[in-house]
Amino acid sequence: MTKLNKNLNGDSNNTMNTLSSTEKVSLSLKKRHRKEKRFKFIGLFSVLFGFLLVVILIGDITSKALPAFNQHWVKLDVNYQASWLNISDYSSQNPINKQMKKANYRNVLKKSLYQMFPDVSGRKDKRKLSKLLSSNAEFTLKDNLIASPKLFEKKAQVWVRLDDDVDSYLKEEFPLGEAGLRITQKQAQWLAQLISSDRVESRFNFSFFTASDSREPELAGIKGALMGTLLTLFVTLLLSFPLGVAGALYLEEFAPRNRLTDFIEININNLAAVPSIVFGLLGLAVIINLFGLPRSAPLVGGIVLTLMTLPTIIIASRAAIKAVPPSIREAALGLGASKMQVTFSHVLPQAMPGIITGAIIGVAQALGETAPLLMIGMVAFIVDVPSSIVDSATVLPVQIFLWADSPERAFLAKTSAAILVLLTLLLIINLSATMLRSKFEKK
Repeated sequence: MTKLNKNLNGDSNNTMNTLSSTEKVSLSLKKRHRKEKRFKFIGLFSVLFGFLLVVILIGDITSKALPAFNQHWVKLDVNYQASWLNISDYSSQNPINKQMKKANYRNVLKKSLYQMFPDVSGRKDKRKLSKLLSSNAEFTLKDNLIASPKLFEKKAQVWVRLDDDVDSYLKEEFPLGEAGLRITQKQAQWLAQLISSDRVESRFNFSFFTASDSREPELAGIKGALMGTLLTLFVTLLLSFPLGVAGALYLEEFAPRNRLTDFIEININNLAAVPSIVFGLLGLAVIINLFGLPRSAPLVGGIVLTLMTLPTIIIASRAAIKAVPPSIREAALGLGASKMQVTFSHVLPQAMPGIITGAIIGVAQALGETAPLLMIGMVAFIVDVPSSIVDSATVLPVQIFLWADSPERAFLAKTSAAILVLLTLLLIINLSATMLRSKFEKK
């Protein structure tokens, strides 16, 4: 057996020895080409697989978000009787318009609804009937009468929102008249009567973009969170971009090479890897408790996010500055330009496309952060839309976090829709950065 193996090995060695150099090179090339094809296939498969996962993710979010962009309304026959409004004594000293603002619109809503369903009796059934409507329905009646005072003592048809459970029931397309979700059999039958009489319609949900947060899903919107996000990013970009670029220019162009600058560079690289919640603790301990700045304000949120994004901007800016050819510096210095003139007239414009890319990476990182903002109180329930950087506010990532934790079914669609808005905002920022980078590259 041993002799047989030796003979076989000997034959193979003889065969290889008998091959010409051209044949050996040809065999080697075939092996390398096969390896190259395998590598290309693996790379292409990885790209397509990653793209497929992104498409599946965005498709899933979009499918869940679509119900949030439409809302069901119901048409009621409302009787603005003075007795129902509790308006009885009106004179020049006590005009009707003034009393309209304090009238009992809840009573008008209930009695008008009961007139539409005369067969409903009993307190329990009447309560269930009233729950078909949104808690904001009485305010819709109020706004309608104040906008058109001529409707006083008359009947009018007013469109009001349906409750979030009813809205979800209709979007799930349950068979009419059958109970489902949190809708009882009787409520489903009453709803079927309204639909059969063409009193229910679906509309685009403009209030999702024009209203702030609410405990009621059918009333909740993202305007307050969106404004808080824009104000916070404004403060972040206003502080982090000039500080980051200035720090990168100093370290790369002016700072001497010694132990101190090496220590600074090491710490900048380490700060880029620090968990974001640590910056939130820093903001809570120093910015709020020590300096006394207001909690849950875009100003504080912007400062915290600035501390978090500075290392990223500095590192990316230094890489862009370092990539500028030394010949440009040498030519400018040879023509008599000062170090400052060389830096700001030649080096900085050449490095600006890379600097903008680094800044956008930092801003995109700040846009999706939640943990540091939770630590400084931006998780509070805030209804008002912030108008300045010191007003109480929340941001879109925190709003998404709050809605995702809510038990109401309708908040699931609101959460997905808010994620789409956040992704759209990120896309707009990236497109703007691409246009700016292209402009600087052409210059």
